[in-house]
Amino acid sequence: MRRLEKFTQPVIHTTISFIKKFLRFSFFFIPFLLLPVIGCKHVAPVGEGGEEEVYPVVYPKYAILTPEKAKVADSLRHHFDNLARAGFNGTVLFAEKGEVVFSKAYGYSNLKTRDSLTLESAFQLASVSKPITALSVLVLKDDGKIGLDDPVNKYIPELPYPGITIRHLLTHRSGLPNYMYFAEEDWLNKDIPLTNRDVIDLMVKHQYKPYYLPDRRYNYSNTNYAILAYIVEQVSGMKFETFVEKRIFKPCSMRNASIYNKNSNPDNPNPVAGYPSSRYEAENTFLNGVVGDKGVYCSAYDLLMLDQALYTDKPVSQATLAEAFTPQHKDLRSNDNYGLGWRLDVSEPWNKVIYHTGWWKGFRTYFIRETGEQRTIIVLCNTMRASRFNTHDLRERF
Repeated sequence: MRRLEKFTQPVIHTTISFIKKFLRFSFFFIPFLLLPVIGCKHVAPVGEGGEEEVYPVVYPKYAILTPEKAKVADSLRHHFDNLARAGFNGTVLFAEKGEVVFSKAYGYSNLKTRDSLTLESAFQLASVSKPITALSVLVLKDDGKIGLDDPVNKYIPELPYPGITIRHLLTHRSGLPNYMYFAEEDWLNKDIPLTNRDVIDLMVKHQYKPYYLPDRRYNYSNTNYAILAYIVEQVSGMKFETFVEKRIFKPCSMRNASIYNKNSNPDNPNPVAGYPSSRYEAENTFLNGVVGDKGVYCSAYDLLMLDQALYTDKPVSQATLAEAFTPQHKDLRSNDNYGLGWRLDVSEPWNKVIYHTGWWKGFRTYFIRETGEQRTIIVLCNTMRASRFNTHDLRERF
């Protein structure tokens, strides 16, 4: 019996010691295993076409700040803290290889209620909506439902502007006049929101003179993207907002993203208001019934999720993205060109810069992707004060 005790006591003691160490280790480590990381998803039912019905469980990663990165983060914090004292109101996010190096929210979503902004606050993207509209068209291209060189008259036969292709719309080479100008004159009841179809009907009725013939030159026009959003609806059989949510927002885990259409909701429910001045909130104009050229609301985190998705095959293939990120204008400089929905700087081919900026009714937005360095810069503002940035300067600070 004593021999057995002599044998078993060390074993029992060792076992108990092991269990205690395991529990201490588990208490510390298991919660980290349970945290969602980029790439993890809920097991979800699948809808028509194989799209997921729910958002994947994806959250931003934060970089481990090496001394070098900590210095960069401190410099960015100092710069934007100073701007905040000068009136900057918005959110900023700088990431490298998908990991956040610096991010911060400054000020308020509503200057009257003084509700604080967060990095999940969704801003009106203004013209940064255009890359998302372009991606919607490219999704349909990958589906085999649309061709980039298809004539627009294939989808809108009554449009009195022959010779324009889908590519011309995407690259701003259609020559079409800007609907915001002719609608101000010819849309008589401003209490009724304009629709994308109304834009086309005005063009059919009045046959406005084009600025240029198709493919003559680059001419940035919001009309191009209003028509593209309408074509997405015609081809997909869905509302533009529904299609984008299903095929872009959900697969890319853009949880706070949405599209505001005044025709669907006269009162904009988004808590982030735009302020053209420090005293007055922007009007909810009749032009907010048109989507595609603007209208997308996203948070800084949403745009980071989109940025990271674009390094994969969602929402479109890498072959299609390669074409989208290729300069489409021989008459423009390599450092200031335009692709399929994106502004491009390819002056350094090893570090192609793919970006867009926006301005609309108190909002200024910047979405910059340095694809060689895999750096991402996102600045979203909802007031005009201290909100005008040069994209090159933003890149130099990172």
